[in-house]
Amino acid sequence: MSASFRSSAVRAAVLTFVSASAFAQTAPVTTLKEVTVTGNPLGSDAMVQPVEQLSGDALTQRLQPTLGETLDGLPGVSSTYFGPNASRPIIRGQDGDRIRVLQNGGASIDASALSFDHSVPIEPMLIDRVEVLRGPAALLYGGSAVGGVVNVIDNRIPREPLNGVGGKVQLDGATGNRSAGGSAMVEGGNDRFALHVDAFDRHTGDVRVPVSLDCEKPGKVGIRRRICNSESQTHGGAVGGTMFFDRGYLGASVSTYRSTYGTVAEDDVTIGMRSDRYALEGEYRINALGLESIRMKASHTDYRHTEYEGGEPGTTFSNRGNELRLEARHLPMGRLNGLVGLQVESNRFSAVGEEAFAPYSRTQSAALFIHEELPTSWGKLNFGARTEHVEVESLGNAAIDRFATGKFNFNPYSAGVGALVDLSPAWKLTSNLAYTRRAPKDYELFANGPHIATAAWETGDTALKVEKSTSFDLGTEWKSGPNRFKATAYVSNFSHYIGLSRTGDVLSEEGERNPSDPLLETLPEYRYSSIRARFYGIESSGTVRLAGEQGLTGPLAGGTLDLMLRADLTRATNRDTDQPLPRIAPVRAGATLAWANGPWRLSGGFDHLASQDRVPEGDRATKAYTLWNAALGWRTQAQFGALKTSLLWFARLDNITDKRAYSATSILTTTAYPRAPLPGRSLKLGVQASF
Repeated sequence: MSASFRSSAVRAAVLTFVSASAFAQTAPVTTLKEVTVTGNPLGSDAMVQPVEQLSGDALTQRLQPTLGETLDGLPGVSSTYFGPNASRPIIRGQDGDRIRVLQNGGASIDASALSFDHSVPIEPMLIDRVEVLRGPAALLYGGSAVGGVVNVIDNRIPREPLNGVGGKVQLDGATGNRSAGGSAMVEGGNDRFALHVDAFDRHTGDVRVPVSLDCEKPGKVGIRRRICNSESQTHGGAVGGTMFFDRGYLGASVSTYRSTYGTVAEDDVTIGMRSDRYALEGEYRINALGLESIRMKASHTDYRHTEYEGGEPGTTFSNRGNELRLEARHLPMGRLNGLVGLQVESNRFSAVGEEAFAPYSRTQSAALFIHEELPTSWGKLNFGARTEHVEVESLGNAAIDRFATGKFNFNPYSAGVGALVDLSPAWKLTSNLAYTRRAPKDYELFANGPHIATAAWETGDTALKVEKSTSFDLGTEWKSGPNRFKATAYVSNFSHYIGLSRTGDVLSEEGERNPSDPLLETLPEYRYSSIRARFYGIESSGTVRLAGEQGLTGPLAGGTLDLMLRADLTRATNRDTDQPLPRIAPVRAGATLAWANGPWRLSGGFDHLASQDRVPEGDRATKAYTLWNAALGWRTQAQFGALKTSLLWFARLDNITDKRAYSATSILTTTAYPRAPLPGRSLKLGVQASF
């Protein structure tokens, strides 16, 4: 299916682009109103919660093949980096199922939180905007969002009438991984109907690194300055449409994602992934019965990936799930605005093969939540609460008899309060306090088997109770024209934190504990257990206008020059043992000089990461390093017949000094050293055409 789908999807998008050109000659082009969907469900501009947002040229310039690497480097955000093909965001030191990845505010169902080598089936090239919400406010999206929320926003279901036709086509390539990719998107309509079509195709080779590495993959045996088995091929697309009526809209979309990529940890193991998602979304502005509007989101996802060893299929992971989310916004009660909601989720997981370390399972949850906001003379207050019922059931595995079976019920609840204080026209103060509970996941309860990605035998614990945490953050923000600064300090205390800790035992491939035969291959045992833990840190960023349009001379005359600064620190400790928790980013600081003059953009800077020797026993410490980068952009207009097109030509040079470095947040730095360093010097070139 892959080759025919890839060619058909790209042809469809290009044909739609061409046919839309004729219609666009007479139809006006409209742009969507930008709304912060995740950060504040009431659409308020002034945010109490810490939020980062990427869109437009800034997003295009920093795009990477994975979502985690695209966001890595934002204040408080790092990535799991299981090589260049599998990378999930880490927020404030927390990863996996404590970070909720959303698509347009709805669940993204996959297996990326289960294992570091499982990628997120989202293509960054087709993202319109991505929001990163940190802190207590994330509880609106479930106990799994205790660490934060990443909301990926596209327009596959148009939410505003499109009185005309618009779209974009992007082509890019990079030297470091010999990549070549392209995407196309077209959407248009009128006051009653809107249609969206998109497609993408990207392939990469083995990633170039500044160190010689051994490779045993057939056809590539030898020593090269590239990460062995790091190539990938990815393609997919979507079709969506919306019908608008006087009081709202109803839309649907169908999307697909296909990827085949090397797992890096093993020279001859690849993953073949597919994910199909069907989404339905609507809003009805009722303005009656005390309600202003009702919004609905529903989705069904069919996810599957197979791990191939030497071309032969091995373990297959499958996850099928459904989500329904209803939000009812009530009419203002005095100055109080807010909403109440219902969220229902269900999924069935299975792993078939010799390396299935978790059983077949079924998880169902239902939650009620509320979010209220009260403007005041000095700022505003908000309040949120959530109560859930979660049912997790192990169905065992007919081919493997080591898994426990049974059904467990949990009733976690969470609550949070936040405040924004306007100290002056330029200064704001924010603070958030939350108490959060998270139900254990199926693998935390029932895992019992070899997990190659972590190089361990993972064992669950059916006696686990709900995870409990109390979080507090305090932030300040200052704005004066183009100058701005913000900083947030935070602390999260877990009285019950479900961690994966080494027991000291080893198990054979057959599950024999501490075998006496020294010739048997064994894996260290890691067990999920409840511990006390503390996370704390600080995030900061700022922009200083060094020179305005009249303040520059020489070749940069006529433009503006800004200095952008960023820094963060995260600490995480197992309070039972006073040992640090694993895979925590070191102290980071960076700076960028950015010049802009009309259609031109030029920037250059660095990110310095300190050494990370604060690691648990058995983990590898990392050395300090500095990565330099530069970017150039030029926007111009082009005329194709009567069609006006905006062209963005862009270039980015990463790791200019070709520095050898290893990520402190990647498990590969410990389990597969030295085979997965960060990428070496790479030049990326691309063009994006928007009409």
